[in-house]
Amino acid sequence: MAETYTLKVEEARPAAHGKPSAGPVYRCIYAKDGLLELPEGLESPWQFFSDSAKTTPNNQMLGQRKVNDEKIGPYTWLTYQEVYDTAIRFGSAIRSRGVNPGDRCGIYGSNCPEWIIAMEACNSQAITYVPLYDTLGANAVEFIINHAEVSVAFVQENKLPAILSCLPRCSSCLKTIVSFANVSSTQKEEAQELRVSCFSWEEFLRLGSLDCELPPKRKTDICTIMYTSGTTGEPKGVVLTNQAIMAEVLSIDQLFVLTGKVCSGEDTYFSFLPLAHVYDQIMETHCIYKGCSIGFWRGDVRYLMEDIQELKPTMFSGVPRVYDRMYTGISSKISSGSALSKKLFECAYNYKLGYMKMGLPQDKAAPRLDSIIFSKIRQAFGGRLQVMLSGAAPLPSHVEEFFRVTSGAPLTQGYGLTESCGGCFTSLANVFPMMGTVGVPITTIEARLESVPEMGYDALSSVPRGEILLRGNTLFSGYYKRPDLTEEVIVDGWFHTGDIGEWQTDGAMKIIDRKKNIFKLSQGEYVAVESIENIYLQCPLIASIWVYGNSFESFLVAVVVPDRKALEDRAVNNLHEAVDFKSLCENPKAKKYILDALNSTAQKHKLRGFEMLKAVHLEPTPFDMERDLITPTFKLKRPQLLKYYKDQIDQLYSEAKESKP
Repeated sequence: MAETYTLKVEEARPAAHGKPSAGPVYRCIYAKDGLLELPEGLESPWQFFSDSAKTTPNNQMLGQRKVNDEKIGPYTWLTYQEVYDTAIRFGSAIRSRGVNPGDRCGIYGSNCPEWIIAMEACNSQAITYVPLYDTLGANAVEFIINHAEVSVAFVQENKLPAILSCLPRCSSCLKTIVSFANVSSTQKEEAQELRVSCFSWEEFLRLGSLDCELPPKRKTDICTIMYTSGTTGEPKGVVLTNQAIMAEVLSIDQLFVLTGKVCSGEDTYFSFLPLAHVYDQIMETHCIYKGCSIGFWRGDVRYLMEDIQELKPTMFSGVPRVYDRMYTGISSKISSGSALSKKLFECAYNYKLGYMKMGLPQDKAAPRLDSIIFSKIRQAFGGRLQVMLSGAAPLPSHVEEFFRVTSGAPLTQGYGLTESCGGCFTSLANVFPMMGTVGVPITTIEARLESVPEMGYDALSSVPRGEILLRGNTLFSGYYKRPDLTEEVIVDGWFHTGDIGEWQTDGAMKIIDRKKNIFKLSQGEYVAVESIENIYLQCPLIASIWVYGNSFESFLVAVVVPDRKALEDRAVNNLHEAVDFKSLCENPKAKKYILDALNSTAQKHKLRGFEMLKAVHLEPTPFDMERDLITPTFKLKRPQLLKYYKDQIDQLYSEAKESKP
């Protein structure tokens, strides 16, 4: 490998004693003298916040738009000092409820100032905060409360009914509920019947005091337990220490500085990705560390761009699904213009792209064209954007290229997991050849590839491919109360990510596959494919099913082997003609009949919207070993299925998109 951006620190490990071979160990060139370590005396993320509150007390910290008379107003702000005082009082109130350092508090709701205040209140008292969210399944909130033994839950007002409905099964540990806003007398009574106290935001605030002693904190303390998808259907609690979170934040800041962006109190971040997930939480903690302003969206995707234009952020984090929607909207407007305007845009685009490919940073490649041709696109983001980040799933190359050229800000793509405390790889700003990759390891991480022979990936080949393994200072400390699961993924000190990567010649990593049968869709949602296949198999009309999700798309499709008798009986009763089974599988009415039946089964078993199927291909021939589609024990061979049905899968995605309203 040409070590342009990475440095080899250990040699390859040949296969031995039943272990697969592993490639050399690499780290980022910016960590050539060693992985980034925490400075002496830094013990907790609380210090990031308290230091910013001391140095910039009057800086705007948390902003939100208020609705008055059904009209949306401008952003109104809380300063760092105001948030600090509120967090201290809330921390004191939490302690008054018998919660001590090391105990757990839950936070349940969408992004808003109250979410951050609750988080910092926990940090002030060395209490572990646990994000609660229901996208992991209907019973996930109940499971997390009981598994983490959450004693206090901060809950958004519209989530109170959900938390109260599961309270009869959680009241052994959950004793206090605090609404982000108000709480009705009926809700208080409902909670009180189970000996649980329910407070409004202001009521709970009055329980606390500014004059309270803060407990000592240690970098080894558990800062948060963040639950993520599990293969068995139960979420796994990822344990992240103070040290891991602080090191991640400092690494982000180091890479910003090294690639030309120095964050300060002049910067503004747009908060809309879920704070319950590690990606946005780390970004906002970095903003707090630097004294930046954080403005929250109003929670409605229809008004996303309007909120952005009102806030005028300098930093924006998105996921591929969001960027793809923006790209589609902008492209549609360009296409609806005159032939002359379209030609001018095309010429300007290609001109600037050419200079960026030659190595010029985006702001130096064609500054006049930026102000004349691309200014409207920049204004769509508020006109001040300096940083664009993408994560959670692969970003389509054409979308990445478009925003690199037209947005007026460098766009960097990264890769990470909850277990790596967020990003563990990042492309470098204005390094154009890294487009289509997730870049290099951050400065707290070392990485290597391990061969996966059963999938044909060799970490020691001329083009190294294999499972991505990580080691370093920003990894999780294990799965909460699940040492068995921890031992499965951390072997000899290396965390096995389950993702298949390919080293590029410049040292960047490209994600090319997934080893485990859990994958992400473009909006960042995890799909445990075996679990949902087992649910679809309960549909009496099918014999076999292979569900597929492309990480560049937001929905699922499937290849289905129908139950022959069931489908033929349906045909006799409805088509009133003799049709052979192969032709029947090609019949659009038969496809719709099977698709509707499958999604009816999914609804019955409470699958979520993104787990529903949008299109199916009916296969008359059962999956077999002759075509290498199943193992001798009848397990699906997913890479082989994808290779065999690639044309049909591409057609399904194409048809599903065309049929969208």
